[in-house]
Amino acid sequence: MRIKLILLIGICIAVFIINARASGLSELEYLTESYPPYNYQEGGELKGIAVDLLRAALAKLGEGLPSEQIQLLPWPRAYKMATAAPNRVLFSTTRTQLREDSFQWVGPIIETRVVLLALSGSEIDIQSTDELESYSIGAIKDDIGEQLLLSFGVSPDGIKRANSARSLLKMLEKGRIQLWAYEENVASWNIHNAGLDKSLFESVFTLQESELYYAFSKGTDPALIKKLQLSIDEIKEEFIGDGDNLYEQIVTKYR
Repeated sequence: MRIKLILLIGICIAVFIINARASGLSELEYLTESYPPYNYQEGGELKGIAVDLLRAALAKLGEGLPSEQIQLLPWPRAYKMATAAPNRVLFSTTRTQLREDSFQWVGPIIETRVVLLALSGSEIDIQSTDELESYSIGAIKDDIGEQLLLSFGVSPDGIKRANSARSLLKMLEKGRIQLWAYEENVASWNIHNAGLDKSLFESVFTLQESELYYAFSKGTDPALIKKLQLSIDEIKEEFIGDGDNLYEQIVTKYR
């Protein structure tokens, strides 16, 4: 009787493990934030370089990705969810040494540059990361900007945190912070969409040049990750029409 019970428990565990693994990429849970031009919502539609590339790669594999399967969330919440359970994909995520072992990676999506922005004319001149402690800097919790600041030794108490880029932009505009740590292209997009003149702001220091990726949560089937990576690699290499590259078409669409 005991042997039968042990066998039954073993079978149940095996079935649970099999069911816990998604059988296709379209069955995974996709998490993103408003991070234009890479991923954002406009007119109720999710779009951006990372969104279009993901859909093109899945389509190449014969899979679709309905908009309702992608959750648009504040970055701190999305990041926490992605580290809490398998079968979740967080994008667009800057790949860093600090984050390397927290996820499985597919990409790169595109190159990225994280900078410190100041008001033009502030005459802020930063030559090294040792000088960062002297300034009031704003960042989004768990965003690459915050993580880089902490890695450079900036005290957690010296970082003014907010949940959105728009909030930090207002704080910088009104002088509540001296610097804003953020991805340069996304910052420029937010400044433009806020109806502000881009010349009012300037990048005064580069924190890191890196690349954006799709970050798969630990425990997700490696076979699915490999499939998506191969599909993206093919999209970057193949040409359509009169010699146009599909990947370049996607990127150019948002420039």
